Amino acid sequence: MAEDEAALSVIETQVAMIVRLGEATRRSSPRPHRALDRAAYVILRLLQEAGPQNVSAVAHRLNLDGSTVTRQVGAMHRDGLVERSPDPEDGRGTVIAATVRGLAQVDAVSQARRELYDTVLRDWTPHERKELAAVLERLTRDMDTYIKGRGTA
Repeated sequence: MAEDEAALSVIETQVAMIVRLGEATRRSSPRPHRALDRAAYVILRLLQEAGPQNVSAVAHRLNLDGSTVTRQVGAMHRDGLVERSPDPEDGRGTVIAATVRGLAQVDAVSQARRELYDTVLRDWTPHERKELAAVLERLTRDMDTYIKGRGTA
């Protein structure tokens, strides 16, 4: 059990460090890294992958409160990154879609991030990169499942 506790301690610390270093990298990098804040990037990536979504679906997928997403979408709309339209399924709701400008910005940020990770991981083999990608996907999926299972959004 001590070995498992030691591993959990390393995981806890390293996840915290990755989050901190990721934010520090974004803040210290020139455009396009800084072209989008974290919330806008994640929302635009979701819209890019899944297409137009109502605000409730975005909030559920990202484990956020609907009012938080509404506020973030309002800022993104003012910046011309998303467009809003009435939800055909629920007239009280809103469907958001990425604009051409929003998609261009998320593509630019994504490309800059891939270039950064390519540099950081330059000494890693393709197999090691693939393993890391698989482990990160699993961690993200399991954390998402855990949060949704707790009923917190």
